[in-house]
Formats: sequence, structure tokens, C-alpha cells
Amino acid sequence: MKIVVLSSHTSSLFWFRMDMMKDFIKSGHSVIALGPEPEENWAFRFEKSGIKYKQLFVERNGTNPLSDLKTYREIYRFLKEEKPDKVFAYQAKTVIYGCLASKANRISEVYSLIAGLGSVFRGVGLKNQIIKQIMKIQYRAACKASKMVFFQNVDDKNEFVSNGLVDEEKTRILNGSGVNLERFTPEPLPDKPAFLFIGRLIKDKGVLEYMQACKLIKSEFPEVRCMLVGPYDSNPSALRPDELKPYLDQQVIEYFGEQIDVRPFLKLCSTFVLPSYHEGTPKTVLEAMATGRSIITSDAPGCRETVTDGLNGYLVKTKDIQGLYKKMKVLIENPELNKSMAEQSIVLARDKYDVVLVNKSIMETMKLT
Repeated sequence: MKIVVLSSHTSSLFWFRMDMMKDFIKSGHSVIALGPEPEENWAFRFEKSGIKYKQLFVERNGTNPLSDLKTYREIYRFLKEEKPDKVFAYQAKTVIYGCLASKANRISEVYSLIAGLGSVFRGVGLKNQIIKQIMKIQYRAACKASKMVFFQNVDDKNEFVSNGLVDEEKTRILNGSGVNLERFTPEPLPDKPAFLFIGRLIKDKGVLEYMQACKLIKSEFPEVRCMLVGPYDSNPSALRPDELKPYLDQQVIEYFGEQIDVRPFLKLCSTFVLPSYHEGTPKTVLEAMATGRSIITSDAPGCRETVTDGLNGYLVKTKDIQGLYKKMKVLIENPELNKSMAEQSIVLARDKYDVVLVNKSIMETMKLT
């Protein structure tokens, strides 16, 4: 079968969905990946795995209806030309316009993944409320055009069902995007405590709370490293460089920018921290767990699924800087506890989040096995 995989973020398509697409190919199917970044920068990377990559116009965080109409038309024309057997779409705009364009092309085998509801959907304020109402109408139409809708946590699924956006029987829960246990393997803990945050520098991921907690930690434990990896972003809640600068100037944070391979940085930390306000299921947390690191994350949709509080890490309230600082301090002062939690993270990654198990669930639902 010919399968088209749509995303509004090419790097996410490459890093988060590559294992899935490879499994499609191993089962004898062909795959075409669509994303917004130029083909000259990305096509060769996908081709190494036997995947054809095509550029798609999409403004991931834009609100211009003419731009969105252009996205819909491009997807519609592409699907009309390629005539795929199945379509897999994830991320808001490509789910919405991918599903609608598939329906217009009479493609019934359309599968959507809601990998988190995003800052706009969960935001406050008049503008956010207006956009949210529009998105609800769009999501309802997209889910109606989908044969099945995947979610990465129960909170997001329940919100869609309770708002009448999707029928319960059309939903499936996945254990995140999964983690490649051949690529992310257990590593020895560093000799001294060290913390790491990996993610896009957007406020909804709790990056400000992380840095403020690190400032408290560094005032008490100046030898402890607090590291930050990730790119700046165009999201409405994106962190500005001038907001990061004071933490760099005061040597609170070591910032390494965007990294293609995060494994060397996971090796440097003893605890991974992600105090996000909401996620689908954070892949960076799963990668840290597979590496053998304790986790501190928020008791929020998508995040709380990754931690059994007190077993492989701690859950803290969102936006709770003091609570985050206190848990970081506990792990600094109790290295044996941290080691035990790190070991439990490995067990959980293997038993629940192995990408092989996640992809098997997707392929069985899509009838690709």
C-alpha cells in the first residue's frame, strides 16, 4: 500500500515518526512524508530510509485563513495526484486540512494522531477563546473524516469526547511516540548531580520555571550543573533571547542550543526535568528514561503518565517553582534514591514505551500487518 504521512513540523516528522515509517516499509508498504521544510534540506535524510519526502506549505502557528486555504489546496492536489491507500496525519493543521482534503478525495483510510492539544487550545484570553472555538469546529470535521483517532493520553481523549469532537469508539490510546531502545540505551550516571531540560523554548513547556528553580539550586549548590537544550520557536508562548540572557550572564544555565543528537547531553545529566503545562506524551522524557535517568515533570496531561511519583521520579504542580526546586534538592542530597529512580525509569521505558510496541499498535489499527 501507498501511505502518506503528514506533519506541520518536518523535524518532528523525522525524529518522532521515523521509526513508525520504517516499520511501514518493513511490512512492504511505500511511504511519502510531507512537511513544511525545503526538500533540498531534508529529502536525502528521508531517502536513506526509503521514504520519499515532499515539501508542503503550512504556517504552523499562523492564523491567516488564506494561508490555511493554501495548505488545504496543496494537500488536496497532492493526494489527488498520488492517490494513496492510507493517510496518517498529526499536528493540528495537518490533521485538520489533511483529513478534510482526504475526504474530498474520497480517501476513507485516514488516521489522525492528536499528540497534545497545544498552547492555543488550552490558552486563555478572548483571542485564544475565539481560535479555540474555530479549532473545535475544524477538529470535529477532521475527526468525522478519520477512520480512527489516536491520542497519547486519556486527558486529551476525554476532552475531545466530552466536547463532542470525536466518538469514543473511534479513539485509541497510544503510549506516546515510543522510544527506540536500540538508539537510547542505559548510561552510567555522572559523578555529580546535574539537571537537564530538552525542548522547544516555549513558556508552556515550563522553561521559565525550570530556570528559576535552577537559580535557587545554584545559590545553594553552585557546583551542580543546570543544562538547557532546544531551539527558539515561533509559538505564541515562545521564550525571547533577552529572557534567557540573565540566566546565562549569571551562569545559572548552560545553554547548548538546538541539537540533532541529544544522547550526549542525556549522558551528562543525573535527572531530566520537564515542568510542562501539557503534552501529548513527551518523547524527550521517554528518551531520558531509556537512558536511565530520574524524571521530574509536571502533574499535567501527557506528563503524569511517564512518572509513578516516588518510583522513577517526581510529579510537581504546574508553575510551582518552589515545588520543583524542593524535588531537585531531594535528588541532589540523596544520590542513592536518584540511582534507584533511574533504574526504575529503564524498567518503565522497556515495559511500556518501547517504540516497537507502540508501532505495532498503530499498524494493527491501520491493518498494515
